[in-house]
Amino acid sequence: MPVQRLNHAVLHVRDVERSVAFYTDLLNFRVDHCLHADGGKVPEAAFLRAEGSANDHDLALMQIEGPASPQSPGRRPGLAHLAWEVDTLAELQRIRDKLRAGRPVHEIDHGTTKSLYASDPDGLQFEVCWLVPADRTDEVTRAAFAPLDLDAVIAQFGADLPGGTGISTPARH
Repeated sequence: MPVQRLNHAVLHVRDVERSVAFYTDLLNFRVDHCLHADGGKVPEAAFLRAEGSANDHDLALMQIEGPASPQSPGRRPGLAHLAWEVDTLAELQRIRDKLRAGRPVHEIDHGTTKSLYASDPDGLQFEVCWLVPADRTDEVTRAAFAPLDLDAVIAQFGADLPGGTGISTPARH
């Protein structure tokens, strides 16, 4: 079972407020939540939902500052990464094992999303994730950046529980 769908995109932008206005005005995205540095009023990140989406974000906008240079290519506006969703934790584990054979993998627990981050042969970052089903999200914190213990998550939810139900895929009856 390969990846099933694109879950979200993350963009590096020069001005989060300007980009929020663009995507909300043009494409009817709505702001789910923003992150502010040190309690400031200007957001450093915004997480937007597409109309009709139950996902916590379909598009994330991350503020970058300073000039781009060959030594710091991450300072350029553009795609940070795409997140591909899998249906089961067993599939996430299979992909993790294949990735580990050839490249560094960052495993992060975002609470409702269990994620693997890696880069393709050209150095482009991507994420592969499994989403906690909507009816089980009360079992985890909403947002976290903890190391992912995939074995513990599998013990909690089971390897074959369909993820994203009621969030990125319709509830199954």
